[in-house]
Amino acid sequence: MANHSATKKDVRQSTKRNERNRYYGKTTRNAIRDIKALEEKKAATDKLPTVASMIDKLAKRGTIHKNKASNLKRKLALKVNALTK
Repeated sequence: MANHSATKKDVRQSTKRNERNRYYGKTTRNAIRDIKALEEKKAATDKLPTVASMIDKLAKRGTIHKNKASNLKRKLALKVNALTK
């Protein structure tokens, strides 16, 4: 690493961004896992907009690609709609 102050600051900023992205990514993955585990259609339907919003925010931040976000939301919607109870 260079000893320029701007480079040191950039390293600090990128570290913070990396930790923040990892936190939001992991939180979203956990929410996706939880909604997939639900057996009741009402509970899953209520939770779906929140999880979709989390996925959209990841795509907006650039943490995941927008097409990946679309695919995740599509798969979740199909799973929720397939529930019968």
